[in-house]
Amino acid sequence: MKLPRTTLILILLALGLGGFVYFYEIRGATVREEINEQKQQIFSFAEDDVQFLTVKTKKLTLNLERSPESSNPKWLIKSPISAPANDAIVSYLMDLLVKGKSERTLSTPVKELGEFALDQPQATINITLKNRQSHQLILGKSNFNKRFLYAEADSAAKPDGNINVLLVSTDFANAVNRELSEWKQPVDNSQKLPGLSTPLPTPTNGK
Repeated sequence: MKLPRTTLILILLALGLGGFVYFYEIRGATVREEINEQKQQIFSFAEDDVQFLTVKTKKLTLNLERSPESSNPKWLIKSPISAPANDAIVSYLMDLLVKGKSERTLSTPVKELGEFALDQPQATINITLKNRQSHQLILGKSNFNKRFLYAEADSAAKPDGNINVLLVSTDFANAVNRELSEWKQPVDNSQKLPGLSTPLPTPTNGK
């Protein structure tokens, strides 16, 4: 029995629409879910778990320790100088370490890490927790479109001998590539006597 042309067209359209729904809504959703799953948390510790930070760049090696006092500053610079740390700067880095995610993971042979500048990184961040567990984040170069950085987190060779290379936010580079003066707590130049909340007037000509 020959179907009318109009009916045949309607059947083909229905099949085409069904295929579109399957591949876009069902199969597409699965692919999107797989992509989202690749965006994994870099580390699982909380900010309050961190006791020590060491930030090593090509210009500076900075050692930070959480202050034993509950009041400001929260962090102290232990070397190369001894001084209170700029809490805003350290908090910016800590927020990235605690909340940062990897956009993608590349399984890479160790011999190819140089292609990502991970053999001579722009920065290495060592983290020591209060329970003495340690973590490390190594920052390499930017990817081809400058949107992400190549990185290694707690790198260890997998059974196949490869290393996981992560794509992380370029904010990490902004957070660590700083002058020593930026890491120090800003100095309040106003002259104050103990117990006074207002600065002393500036002397003028002995008057």
